[in-house]
Amino acid sequence: MTSATYPFTAVVGMADMRLGLLLNAVSPAIGGVLVRGEKGTAKSTMVRGIASLLPTIETVPGCRFSCDPAAPDPSCPDGPHEPGSGATRPSRLVELPVGASEDRLVGALDIERALADGVKSFEPGLLADAHRGILYVDEVNLLHDHLIDLLLDAAAMGSSYVEREGVSVRHAARFLLVGTMNPEEGELRPQLLDRFGLTVEVAASREPDERVEVVRRRLAYEEDPAGFAARWAEDEAELRARIAAARALLPSVALGDGALRQIAAVCAAFEVDGMRADIVTARTATALAAWAGRTEVTTEDVRQAALLALPHRRRRNPFDAPGLDEDKLDEILDAYQPEAEGQAPDDGDGEGDGDDDTDPDGPDGPGGGRSPDDGPPRDGDGQGSGPEQPAAQPPVPEQRADDAARPEAPEADPHQAPATGEGGEGQGVDARGAAPERPAVAAGEPFAARMLNVPGLGEGAAGRRSRARTAHGRTTGSRRPHGALGKLHLSATVRAAAPHQRARGRTGAGLLLRRDDLREAVREGREGNLVLFVVDASGSMAARQRMSAVKGAVLSLLLDAYQRRDKVGLVTFRGRGAELALPPTSSVDAAAARLEKLPTGGRTPLAAGLLSAREVLRVERLRDPSRRPLLVVVTDGRATGGSQPVAQATRAARLLAADGVASVVVDCESGMVRLGLAAQLAGELRGPAVTLEELRADSVTALVRGARAARDGGAARARQGERTTTEHGPQLRGARPGRRTDITERVA
Repeated sequence: MTSATYPFTAVVGMADMRLGLLLNAVSPAIGGVLVRGEKGTAKSTMVRGIASLLPTIETVPGCRFSCDPAAPDPSCPDGPHEPGSGATRPSRLVELPVGASEDRLVGALDIERALADGVKSFEPGLLADAHRGILYVDEVNLLHDHLIDLLLDAAAMGSSYVEREGVSVRHAARFLLVGTMNPEEGELRPQLLDRFGLTVEVAASREPDERVEVVRRRLAYEEDPAGFAARWAEDEAELRARIAAARALLPSVALGDGALRQIAAVCAAFEVDGMRADIVTARTATALAAWAGRTEVTTEDVRQAALLALPHRRRRNPFDAPGLDEDKLDEILDAYQPEAEGQAPDDGDGEGDGDDDTDPDGPDGPGGGRSPDDGPPRDGDGQGSGPEQPAAQPPVPEQRADDAARPEAPEADPHQAPATGEGGEGQGVDARGAAPERPAVAAGEPFAARMLNVPGLGEGAAGRRSRARTAHGRTTGSRRPHGALGKLHLSATVRAAAPHQRARGRTGAGLLLRRDDLREAVREGREGNLVLFVVDASGSMAARQRMSAVKGAVLSLLLDAYQRRDKVGLVTFRGRGAELALPPTSSVDAAAARLEKLPTGGRTPLAAGLLSAREVLRVERLRDPSRRPLLVVVTDGRATGGSQPVAQATRAARLLAADGVASVVVDCESGMVRLGLAAQLAGELRGPAVTLEELRADSVTALVRGARAARDGGAARARQGERTTTEHGPQLRGARPGRRTDITERVA
């Protein structure tokens, strides 16, 4: 059976993604496209299909780096090349696997030949293969950080540098970056997100007829790929010709001052960072005009370009859903509607210059026809389900009436003995012992959280939390390589080979090197951890102000976990037992959404929460044994659920401690009288306890700075022979909170 790529024009629906890919085919300077959507929505199929529609390119014969014969790269490792005629080949689609190594991405040097023979032998990587083509990263949000850093450098500089112990290679690496991702599995770093020119959201159709057609075509393709491709060959040829025509027209498209002013106004109003958004929007609007066969950019082009280029650039944290307010966008465009050349924008609330172009709102706009099976994508009004929808924002629960948070229960809680099983939350339990759900409260304002980490030295996935042996970081030693040589430790290699030079018959200046002499560097960096949150959602935590503060603290820790590239999980306990609200995942925004909807009320089955966390960690240890866990227990320390709740909770905590799980207890107890139960729980877990106030990085910094200022001031006065007055005593005795800080800093 002949293998053939699924035709691009045979994909049903997906108009937004179709448009984004086609615009990049018309104008590669746009900078690629990021496709966000649920699994099984033909994301990879469409990316592979667009490659066959790109125009062919000419390359220098025999050049492994795809140099253009009309303007060869002067620093090409295979050069120098003389300008002249070249060989024609199709544009490449190069796929970067999530688990690729650094050497596979940027290329590898033969270290043995470089040291022994002085020969610079370089094997090109995927960046060289993708030059002047498409670099496709499926599940780009799961790509390792060090590979993302290399992609960022190459995308910014248009070239790739390989540096290995004094041997360097540089080659051109300009490519169209296309990434697909499922947001449920985690978000991208802002730096990489900004490198994608456009972003589109995709979702499977809910129309039965359209779904039937998808299945029918897919089955026909799998039965006879070559025959299926032949049936769509004419449509593919037409679309390829239209792309070529739009590319030829692109240099003639005029981007007037009025359109530029609209673009600048939109980008400024939506507060996007930097100027890349303005540039990409301008390039996209120009490509839209060329795709529609026009030589002038219209307001509708600017609108459609903004919907594609801005949603992913205005996110401020990973919990913000991408999107634009279309009503606000239309207001800005109307306010800056160009009527005539040189007219002030604040006079532009009239009808605009619609006498020249009548197609922005017509059927022949940038998207062409509306049929999902047509090669040309639909117009800008087809973006109703795209990333700009404001409905994608996560709902924020409103605070209900005050009777949902009566002050009597939290006031009585601190005075109740936990062993009685009838804490203040007992008023929230019905006759069967079930926990009636109180309305979820909104999380408090997140803050910069202090860093919590796992003690010791791990070997887990690269990240930014705990110390670990990694492929990147500071060099701490050397060792014999296990398998292929990684980072060469040059001095250790020379020391290993030096004693054997006479026995090996060395006569010249070169170093006689053997495989056994090679030493690779042992490096120490940072790893990402599994941060498992165990959150008390019982009645004792149900006071509206307290639970809002608790949610804000957990939200802050989730944001910290996102920045440090951790996996996160969420266990909650209330009423009769515990629940795994979110299995361990890389999607911290999913955890934030579950946290936002968390109800409260009922008793406090602390033991059930700890045992549930222990089971989750046991399963994850089997799945990913190298990723070390960090248990964060958010509670006031009370235990009132089940028989002998305190003894059961103590036993569960000791089991976790015996497993070697690093734990931190966030003490949520409040009020004038505190029982210190959370600190006792931390002692059983063999971990520190921190209050909500101490969890703030700025509060810890203020304590340290205050202690340092008092110490430095006292030392200066002592040097000057001055006597410290009694009014400075409390500041110097501020070492007490300083000592408290030192104790809690053991988790940092």
